[in-house]
Amino acid sequence: MLGALIIVFREVIEAGLVVGIVLAATRGIVGRGWWVSLGITAGVLGASIVAAFAGAISNAFAGSGQELLNATVLIIAVISLTWHNVWMAEHGREIVAELRQVGDDVSAGRRPLTALAVVVFVAVMREGSEIVLFLYGIVVTGTSMGSLLLGGVLGLLGGAAMTALSYFGLIALPTRYIFSVTSILLALLAAGMAAQAIHFLQAAGVVTALQTRLWDSSWLLPDSSIVGRMLHVLVGYTDKPTGLQLLTYLTTLATIAALMWWVRSPRQAKPAH
Repeated sequence: MLGALIIVFREVIEAGLVVGIVLAATRGIVGRGWWVSLGITAGVLGASIVAAFAGAISNAFAGSGQELLNATVLIIAVISLTWHNVWMAEHGREIVAELRQVGDDVSAGRRPLTALAVVVFVAVMREGSEIVLFLYGIVVTGTSMGSLLLGGVLGLLGGAAMTALSYFGLIALPTRYIFSVTSILLALLAAGMAAQAIHFLQAAGVVTALQTRLWDSSWLLPDSSIVGRMLHVLVGYTDKPTGLQLLTYLTTLATIAALMWWVRSPRQAKPAH
């Protein structure tokens, strides 16, 4: 549940940030609400189509190489989460500036109102598609549909509420702190998914390196318990990890941290020859 809540909360805030900036920059423009609503609706429909295709693919492979399918989904989710964190770390401010420019252009008559629908559609479609992929990755790790649904609904309500309160000026939403905290949590989710992908590959006999169990903490905190399942989804906890699982977990965390540090660090431009 916590994994779904974090992912949906983060993605809804990102999409809501786009909508909020566009609405704020076009305040007073007649018809802007209709076009923004159209963009949101189209984005949700697009993400729903992605979800339908994901379910169809899963059902087609059910019972036939399921471990390999699960591992593939998790690997794709890990790559996407890594890219998402790194890309937002580098381009977050640029996106805000570009969105404000679009709103200013519409207000000044340099762009048609349809531009608002396109911008919002792209944002909602992108974030919605990422939610579908990431939540499917969480399902693969063993989370029940009930927990997934509850976490998703709570994340949606929380993200929408904070976005609305921020837009209407009722709270000062510290987006940089929220994104920093959720980036750390998403990195832990990605590391856990990477380790789980190794588990599926080892179970399928595709990967045989470092299969020795490092420890057995099932007597203290089995990953089948409520707390164990929560930690399993949230930080990738397992009570009987193999050497390769631990190595993959740490490597994934280190890679994400290094890439985020690299894109945020000031880099000197190379002198022209």
